[in-house]
Amino acid sequence: MKLATIYRANLTAAAVALALAMSPAQALVVYDPTNYASNVLQASRALAQINNQIRSLQNEAASLINDTKNLASLPFSSLAALQQQVRQTQSLLGQAQRLAYDVTQIEQAFSTRYGNISLSSSDADLVTGARERWATSVDAFEDALKVQAGAVGNIDGSRTAMNDLLSASQSASGALQAAQAGNQLVALQSQQLSDITAMLAAQGRAQAIEAARSATAEEEGRVRFQRFMARSDR
Repeated sequence: MKLATIYRANLTAAAVALALAMSPAQALVVYDPTNYASNVLQASRALAQINNQIRSLQNEAASLINDTKNLASLPFSSLAALQQQVRQTQSLLGQAQRLAYDVTQIEQAFSTRYGNISLSSSDADLVTGARERWATSVDAFEDALKVQAGAVGNIDGSRTAMNDLLSASQSASGALQAAQAGNQLVALQSQQLSDITAMLAAQGRAQAIEAARSATAEEEGRVRFQRFMARSDR
């Protein structure tokens, strides 16, 4: 009986000594399902946040790239050529001979050379006036033809500019380039409209001057007839 008691006491002491001698790495690990699940959930949430941050950074990078493209200027410009064509047309209009595009000058011309013919005018004055009006009509038609020739000469340049602008618009890398190409196309249309306006103005001027000459010639004929009848009555 004493031997069994001593044996059990020795066995217990050995177990205690062994437990004290074990290192922390050799300690017994206890599995806790609830704690494990909580750790897995936290890790999953952390991973999801990281992925969201990555996607956000990618979106910001793409946005910056798009902003750079949208702010890039169009490498092609036709404005200088279009402005030069407009200046050429204006120059042709400014070369109008005798009776220019000036309201004051037109009023003076019609008060002296066109309209009523005085019965007291000499034959020499009538011939001089008729020749002056005829020359003014001829010059006006010449001016109109020059403006028309200038507008026709601008067609090839307008066609080239239009093709270049359409190509630049189709290959535009951003909103700014597309907008600039569109603005230049509008400028091209404005230049073409200015040519059409100039042609109409020059042609209308020539026709108006010729109509005035014809009306004045009729008035001159009436005055000549009256003077002839007055001489016949004497």
